[in-house]
Amino acid sequence: MEAVWRTNVGAEPDCRAAGDELLARYRQPHRVYHGLRHLVWVVRHVQSLAAEPSVDIADPGATVAAAFYHDAVYEPTGTANEARSADIAVADLSALNWNPARCERVAELVRATVEHRAGDDVDAAVLCDADLAVLAADPADYEAYVNGVRREYAHVDDDRWRTGRGAVLRSFVGRTQIYATDAAQQRWEARARANVAAELAALGVSARVGGDGAISP
Repeated sequence: MEAVWRTNVGAEPDCRAAGDELLARYRQPHRVYHGLRHLVWVVRHVQSLAAEPSVDIADPGATVAAAFYHDAVYEPTGTANEARSADIAVADLSALNWNPARCERVAELVRATVEHRAGDDVDAAVLCDADLAVLAADPADYEAYVNGVRREYAHVDDDRWRTGRGAVLRSFVGRTQIYATDAAQQRWEARARANVAAELAALGVSARVGGDGAISP
């Protein structure tokens, strides 16, 4: 990941120090799923999708930077993780002499991961799709993902977990497409829908869209 950071953010000593501080955030002990492995997963999928001929990405470097910062803050009991992560991105990148407009662009991309709805923003679509790629993981990795998020939400009782997690999953299957880019749809859509349907069944939750407010894992 160090080489990816140097290429997309900067190689100066201050850049390396900022990268080290950011990686330390992903090593926080309460992060069972949303740790370094998740970060690597998202960054690699951003790079992979950005390389697709069908994906007309405007600023690959800013999108990779946003991938690094998208979970800079991750507190399961928090309500503004993405906003705080975006603020850290702006503060760090501004200190590294990034153009102010580009700093704000990275922040905008990070904030797009609140609901994973990118609209016509291709760069945001790439980041959101990469963040949701885990929904299409193979069975072992998907189980590890679900178990990891459940451990992060250990403060939530089983009934509330079932309700909140079910609401999150229903929000995805209720969309016409889970993934925004054609490349991600072709790679992951069918498997993601199968995984989500299986998890809903295991939770004993209807796939019908609606119901109580979601816990956002």
